[in-house]
Amino acid sequence: MIAIACDHAALEMKRDLLGLLDEMGLAYHDYGTYDEKSCDYPVMAAKAVTSGECDRGILICGTGVGMSLAANKVKGIRCVVCSEPYSAELSRRHNDTNMLAVGARVIGPELARMIVRTWLTTAFEGGRHQRRVDLITALENGEELE
Repeated sequence: MIAIACDHAALEMKRDLLGLLDEMGLAYHDYGTYDEKSCDYPVMAAKAVTSGECDRGILICGTGVGMSLAANKVKGIRCVVCSEPYSAELSRRHNDTNMLAVGARVIGPELARMIVRTWLTTAFEGGRHQRRVDLITALENGEELE
């Protein structure tokens, strides 16, 4: 299950990406927003990922930056903002990102679809990259680092 949310600046792109998820046969839960009224960054999608209700999440705002900052404040979230597919792929392979943020005012709909498809179909490699994920988790838990 994929969590998806947007702010007022990205409603049209979210609708397009919902179509992509349908095409890919992926179940999703839409956490809003549902109209173009100004709203705060929805962190409900991030909480759905950390609770296990959803496997991963996609966030869309004007730049992707605000959403990623908000999501990364939720313990257990590793959200990456991407404007091209290569970073989306490597964020999954090397960092096991569980949320993706994109900017509706930065990229067009076809590029957004490429980024999301790449991110959703790329697996975490584990191995030597697990150390990095473990380090992120330790920092998040306030552990002392050596």
